[in-house]
Amino acid sequence: MNFDLTSEQTMIRQTIREFAREEVAPGAVERDRNQQFPREIFQKLAELGMMGLPFPEEYGGAGADTISFAIVTEELSRACASTGITYSAHISLGGAPINMFGTPEQKEKYLVPICTGESLGAFGLTEPNAGSDAGGTKTAAVLDGDEYVINGNKCFITNASFAKHLALTAVTGEKDGEKEISAIIVPTDAEGFTIIKDYEKMGLHASDTTELVLEDVRVGKENLLGKKGEGFKQFLQTLDGGRIGIGAMAVGIAQAAFDKSLQYVKERRQFGKTLSQFQVTQFKMADMAMKIELARNMVYKAAWLKDQGRPFSKEASMCKLFASEICMEITDQAVQLHGGYGYMREYEVERMMRDAKLLEIGEGTSEVQRMVIAREVGCH
Repeated sequence: MNFDLTSEQTMIRQTIREFAREEVAPGAVERDRNQQFPREIFQKLAELGMMGLPFPEEYGGAGADTISFAIVTEELSRACASTGITYSAHISLGGAPINMFGTPEQKEKYLVPICTGESLGAFGLTEPNAGSDAGGTKTAAVLDGDEYVINGNKCFITNASFAKHLALTAVTGEKDGEKEISAIIVPTDAEGFTIIKDYEKMGLHASDTTELVLEDVRVGKENLLGKKGEGFKQFLQTLDGGRIGIGAMAVGIAQAAFDKSLQYVKERRQFGKTLSQFQVTQFKMADMAMKIELARNMVYKAAWLKDQGRPFSKEASMCKLFASEICMEITDQAVQLHGGYGYMREYEVERMMRDAKLLEIGEGTSEVQRMVIAREVGCH
């Protein structure tokens, strides 16, 4: 077993760490407060060649691996979780399904703008009545001649305001009494397609979260992604990759909370000593460091398995579940270690705690991850 990063992965980490420190971190507080999307940051990431990182070079990508994607997501999230989730969704939900299931023509038309950063990647899956139970999908696509006519709505969709097109799931028929779900690529400027952005969120204020409304939206049948009726199977595969991104985000936020706490406990004095000299603090910091290290190893292992072309569903669920739960725990401890200051915005750990919560919900809740893991280990 070799735990060393390759020279390419090391270089990517150095580049993105420096970028995150200089370009992303300075405006994080302000963006959170003003709910301001980090548009310029993504233009700069495109110039760095990061927007198509794990996709083939022939479509404008960088041909890098999943571990590199996890590293970039972690480092961006460490500086600003809103930037991290935007990037993770762009790659794993926006670009990945087109890369995995698209025809060469579809990739040329839809993956290239994602890789160049001209369009942000987004994926239309969740609906008001279909979250964990994706079988509850109500959005329907009916074939009319050579076109699909799509009606329905999606909720909690990341990045859609900045996406020129996105893949979404829709019911395209019935088979043996079961809904047949397919994935279709839809341009966001299509007639009848409306993007609504009026959610008030607990955290991740600088990320773009939208509702999509489709009223008689027409797209050519050549926009079908992969085979008809395989949308359900496709998005399960898409979510497996996305879970690695969420795991990496969790590691980044937890690391940031740890860094802030370490700095604080070394400076803050009580009863004639720094907080770091009290054993209770030392034990807390030791536990935090241990859990971050475990979570990072789990994320990298899931990413490595994916890169080897081996099954990784179980490991993706495990890394997402463990990392998101320790992230919530560590950000909570970070606020506690800061005392009254932790509750104040300027110390940033309260933002990290708010941002962390989504990671236990998005891309399959903690409960769903436990169901997946139980099934994978043969308990069903």
